[in-house]
Formats: sequence, structure tokens, C-alpha cells
Amino acid sequence: MPLGGSECYTAQDMHGTYWIYTMGCQMNERDSETLAGLLQAEGYRPVGNPAEADVLLLNTCAVREKPEHKVFSLLGEMLRHKRERPGTVIGVCGCVAQVQAEAIRVAAPQVDLIIGPRNYADLPALLAAVRSASPASSAAACVALDSDRSIPEGLPAARTNTVTAYVNITYGCNNYCAYCIVPYARGPLQSRRPEDILREVQGLLDAGYRQITLLGQNVNAYGQDLDGAVDFPELLYRVDALCRGQRVRFTTSHPKDFSPRLIEAMRDLPSVCEWLHLPLQAGDDEVLARMGRGYTASRYREIVAEAREQIPGLALSTDVMVGFPGETEAQFENTYRLMEEIRFDQAFTFKFSPRSGTAAASMGDAVPEPVKQARLQRLAEMVARVARERNREQLGQEFEVLVEEERPKSPGQVRGRTRGNRLFILPGSPELIGRMVRARAEEAYLWGFKGRAVLPVG
Repeated sequence: MPLGGSECYTAQDMHGTYWIYTMGCQMNERDSETLAGLLQAEGYRPVGNPAEADVLLLNTCAVREKPEHKVFSLLGEMLRHKRERPGTVIGVCGCVAQVQAEAIRVAAPQVDLIIGPRNYADLPALLAAVRSASPASSAAACVALDSDRSIPEGLPAARTNTVTAYVNITYGCNNYCAYCIVPYARGPLQSRRPEDILREVQGLLDAGYRQITLLGQNVNAYGQDLDGAVDFPELLYRVDALCRGQRVRFTTSHPKDFSPRLIEAMRDLPSVCEWLHLPLQAGDDEVLARMGRGYTASRYREIVAEAREQIPGLALSTDVMVGFPGETEAQFENTYRLMEEIRFDQAFTFKFSPRSGTAAASMGDAVPEPVKQARLQRLAEMVARVARERNREQLGQEFEVLVEEERPKSPGQVRGRTRGNRLFILPGSPELIGRMVRARAEEAYLWGFKGRAVLPVG
């Protein structure tokens, strides 16, 4: 499999060059900005071709089985570059590095660095050790996997987007859902101090960013490990005070910790977008209990009803899993019916994938693969149908669109997103990038809209 594409941070000077391939979620994207910033602080510069890089980093995802398998495929390609360019340093970072370090060392002993998500500050020292070591030295000194380590503040970031920016507010997770590897890969919950978050946000606003996305495995848990003075809704109020005239988003919310105060904050704060990503995972109470999710289908329905009542124009997205161990046809039908009832604007659907070390990995009563695939296909078809219908219902409406970039391979067109996080494509020049425009939806698709600007907003 060739390496390249939009998932890559592409970086040269007298100290060397680097190239980073990023897999997975927005938190990994933000982590890659830190990895790139650390390398640039050491004098490294990015390149667009991995064959020209002195340092190759693979920032990995272990949430599902498929991306974990892809890691080992990509490593084969990276090792080929190393054979053709002796002295190239290969590093595996992220969640797979944390939970599969020994497997990486066995399958790919030429890997020089294995760094878990809480150890990125160690990258410069580890890289220096690798590049100064003799070929016969042990790679063991270049492994950093402290899953409960505190994240240092002030690490550099090489951000590639000039319009929107990610800001971590928490690291790790304490929920230990039965299927989820995240607490093992990213460690326990750690909330950043509000003053550190606000300082970073202000710096981004001063640099001209128009949208801030607050990140956490469960943003609703923010502050639970602090002194209790600042919870997530209070943090939103403080961020909004800085971001008037700009946009604020957040992901991901957990229904277990969802509060009425969060709905009030979304309703009342002008910078906070009317978009909520709220993972459902299953619509059957017995399945939710086995998953360890901490809420019922009825409670989820109540949250959605209250949020839609209080927040006009709310766009709702979710994550749903089919084929969890023991899921019966009747239980799947409960999920299907609830999804059809709620009518999400967007939903990400997945088959259960056992993750070694999680509670679900040792559960019996596995759902056969053909059954999982059939359920996934049926659910995905309904989700796509509903999303198209909801977008068609809004044809002719006007939306505030933050223009983020030129449309690739389409001169004279730009694209951005509505406050409800729908993609919007419209005619325009690069001068519109970073501007908010009022645009009318003239064509509706699964992913969003095409239309044209009515007037600039700001």
C-alpha cells in the first residue's frame, strides 16, 4: 500500500526531514501537530514524499481491528524506504504503539521508536538517542509507554490549517466501556487547567483562527479530576467570552454525563455551534448495559428531545455499533427503530471489533460475521436515506458558512461548513478562505449542500 495522501503531514533543512502519516480521530490529528512541532523545533522540516524523509512517523489508531491491521501493512512500506535509504528513522506513535508495542517489535524489529500518546514530549530525546546510537545498540531505550503520565503544557504545534484549530481539553478516559480500548491506550482522564486552555484559545484567536474545536474522549467529564470549580458547561462560557464573532465546536459528548447546563450553554452562547455529536452505540437497554454505557435508550431519547426543543436548528450526529456480543435480532431491531425515530443528520456505523484486553473481547455468544455485515448494511442504508431527506428538507434555506479551503481539483469553487457541520460547496475565490458568508442551499446531497453566496457575513 503506497504511503501518501491527505492524511500526511508533509516536512527540510540541514538537520533533516520528516514525514508523518496520521490515522484515526481528531485527537490523533492534533497529536500529529504536536509531533510535527517538536520535530520542527529540533530543526527538521517536512517533505511530501516519504522516500525523501530522514524520519518517518506513523501515528496510529487502535479503536477498531481494521486500522490496527493497516499499521503493520504500512510498516512494511516504511521499512522498504529504510532499506533504500539507510539511516532513516522509523517511529510508531499513538494507540497501537501503546497497546501493541511487543507485537510491533516482533513483527518489525527495524522500528526505532515506539511512543505512546502521553509520551510525545520525549520524542526529541529519543530521536537524538536513536541517531547517535551504534547499529548494534538495543531499541529498548527508545520505547516510551507511560499511560498515566501527565501531559506537559506548552509543547509546540505545527498546525497546517489556518482557519480551524483543535484544542485538547482532556486526555484519556475513565469509562472503560466494554468494547473500548481508549482507556488502555490513552490512560485515565486528565483535564487541562482552564487557564491553560484559555491561553491556548486566545493565542489561536490572535493568530487569526475562526473556529476552535474542543477535544476530549468525553468532554462532558471535563473537570471531574480537578477541584470541581469548573465543569464543561462553565468552560464553554469562558471560551465563548473570548470567541465572540468566531465559532466553537466540541467533541465527543457522552450521554452518561450529559447535563441540562450543557444544553443551556449551547442555547445561550453565540459562538457555540448548533451541532452535537452524541454517540448512541446501541438502542437496546440490555445491549447498552452489557456495553457498560451507563444510560438507557429512553434516557438518550430524552436528551435528544430536550436539546432539539431548546436549540433551534440543532444538527445531531452519532456513532452506532452492530453485532456486539449477544446482540439478538430483536435487540438490533430496537437500535434500528430508535435510529429511524431520532433521524440523525449524520451517523457513523460500525461492526463490533474485539479489542484485546477489553471486557468484550472475552465475552461469548459472538454474532456471526455475515449477520453483522447484513445488519451494518441495512442500518447504513437507512442512515444515508434519512440524511439525504433531512438535507433536502432544507433546500432554499440560507446558512452561515465558514469557508475553509479551495475545493480540490475544482478551480473557482471553495468549500466550508455550516454551523450544523454540513459541508457546503459554493463558487468563490481563495480570498473567501477564512471568511463567513451567508449562502443559499440549491442542491442537497448525502454530505451536505451546493449553493451560492448571498452576502458576506464577516
